[in-house]
Formats: sequence, structure tokens, C-alpha cells
Amino acid sequence: MNVLLQTLEREGLASRPAQAPAGRVLPVQLTPLGRQRLEAASAAVRSVEKQMLQGLKSNDQAELMRLLNACISALSEP
Repeated sequence: MNVLLQTLEREGLASRPAQAPAGRVLPVQLTPLGRQRLEAASAAVRSVEKQMLQGLKSNDQAELMRLLNACISALSEP
């Protein structure tokens, strides 16, 4: 996780204080550029999801969502 955060900081997408305000926890915040990139990535994902689902009937879309949620639940189990 630390390597990922260092990369985000180096690319100007996130920032952390040099010292923890309390304890050892360094809070991370997205920079304005990081927020822009997150919004662009989220829009791209929504566009792909819309394209994937457009060929399915509404009941098939609902079934797909049910199955995907079941897969997510299975990953969350120990």
C-alpha cells in the first residue's frame, strides 16, 4: 500500500502530511488533479458498463447484477 501511495504522491494525485497529526496515521487526500483523474476513470467505467449492458434485456441485466453481487459476497467470505 505504501508503494502505491508513494506513486500517487509522486504523480501529484494524492498528498500526505510529513508528520502524523496524532499517532502514526498519515491521512491521505486526493489532490485536485487526483480528483479529476478519479472522475474521468469513473466516467469511463460507467460508459463501459452501459455498453456491456445495452444488449441485454432488463430481466437479464437484473440477473447479471444478482450474480455479480453473489460473486462479490463470495470474495468477502473468509
